[in-house]
Amino acid sequence: MRAGNATYNFANEISEIIPVFPLTGALLLPGGQLPLNIFEPRYLEMVNDALRGDKLIGMIQPELNVEPDENGVSPLSKVGCIGRISTFQETGDGRLHISLSGVCRFSVTEEISVNTSYRQCKIEIIESDLAELSDGDDVDRDAVLLAFKNYLNANNMDADWDTVDKADTETLITALCMMSPYDPVEKQALLEAPTLKDRADTLIAISEFHLAKQDGDTYGNLQ
Repeated sequence: MRAGNATYNFANEISEIIPVFPLTGALLLPGGQLPLNIFEPRYLEMVNDALRGDKLIGMIQPELNVEPDENGVSPLSKVGCIGRISTFQETGDGRLHISLSGVCRFSVTEEISVNTSYRQCKIEIIESDLAELSDGDDVDRDAVLLAFKNYLNANNMDADWDTVDKADTETLITALCMMSPYDPVEKQALLEAPTLKDRADTLIAISEFHLAKQDGDTYGNLQ
């Protein structure tokens, strides 16, 4: 079982129907931590219901580049990530600050009709996410760090590199993907990458693509 997710030993310990929080641009990965500020009534209801139950919420993006229906409801992407509410704090003005700990990814089987104000889906979890923690030996850690550092430097951005250098490879890849400033389509690609190596390779490719594009734009502007 995955380190950090010791509550869940087997796939059948997770309900096949979960509440979902559609949020464009939000990326939660197994083993990651995602802070959220909850203020909409439907999501306050969702969090309160989750706290009374198994504390699980499915983070998912609305389907990208698809218009909402006549009721303003956007279809959902096919893959999301289950998060367990690990911390929560009431603010005194009706909001909640929570942190979700990534458990495992899931695929949406169908969205179900419910009486709650928030949406719920029938899911199948991606069981490989509950397997043993990867040691990351097949990941080119140096290439990942170089590509990401080059991108941040080109955009006058920084990171806590001392902390990064001390992290194990899976923690490193998860953190870099979640903190990446890339667009929702690219974040969905990072989420859907099947393995840690695939995710690392995808992060390198996205970073290098943006660097090349910036270099091309700069060169074009000099002509």
